[in-house]
Amino acid sequence: MPEGGGVSRETPPPSVVSESSSEVPTEAVSRVFGDRADRAAAYRELLATAGVERGLIGPREVPRLWDRHILNCAYLSEVIDEGSSVIDIGSGAGLPGIPLALARPDLHIRLVEPLERRYTFLREAIAELDLRDQVAVARGRAEDVRGEFSAAVVTARAVAPLKTLYGWALPLVVTGGHLIAIKGRSASEEIAAAAATLQQMGITTAPEVLSVGPDDGTGTTVVRVARGHGPLRAAPAPGAPAVAKRRPGKGNRR
Repeated sequence: MPEGGGVSRETPPPSVVSESSSEVPTEAVSRVFGDRADRAAAYRELLATAGVERGLIGPREVPRLWDRHILNCAYLSEVIDEGSSVIDIGSGAGLPGIPLALARPDLHIRLVEPLERRYTFLREAIAELDLRDQVAVARGRAEDVRGEFSAAVVTARAVAPLKTLYGWALPLVVTGGHLIAIKGRSASEEIAAAAATLQQMGITTAPEVLSVGPDDGTGTTVVRVARGHGPLRAAPAPGAPAVAKRRPGKGNRR
């Protein structure tokens, strides 16, 4: 790491240099990031260099950083209300929190990441991208910041299956807010597998599967869960059996 704590600018391995020259989707970048397109490009270079060197991004992902990672995450902006507070849990290399911040200057975002090397990268990236007035970072797990931070929207990408994610994320969502999780083709199956967990937490509104971004197959599939306004119960412990239902007519007879 260079003096002063900045993100390393050392020359990356030759394989990374050659792969990082992939074509930039100029029209999409300009449309999504507007006058912050140059900062989005700078973030992409951080991921392609320091992100790869520090093991946050796989070298094979470098040619796909724009479409599969940066734009893919920024499309979440379509389903977040203006001026919302956002907590991004398990932020890793800043996905989706940093692209979301670059696309939406009106949002106030807190990145939550437990691993020190990722936490350090996030702090350096926020400084280099001049996002310190909009984005903060906390080191810890979602469970660690419960009761300390909350937001109108909690985001997550590749953190955990919904059955587990509900228990980590929903306690950070204020009443009336939403959990928005980036998911793939298995979104509906995950929702079905986690239905009992959501019910036990006291949430009765069915999750939504939404498609954001272009409708040409390059968009993003997200699951949006409404927190509601009622009390939130604790999620069942992992591996706990489902609550048994009483049979009709088998109440407390004497």
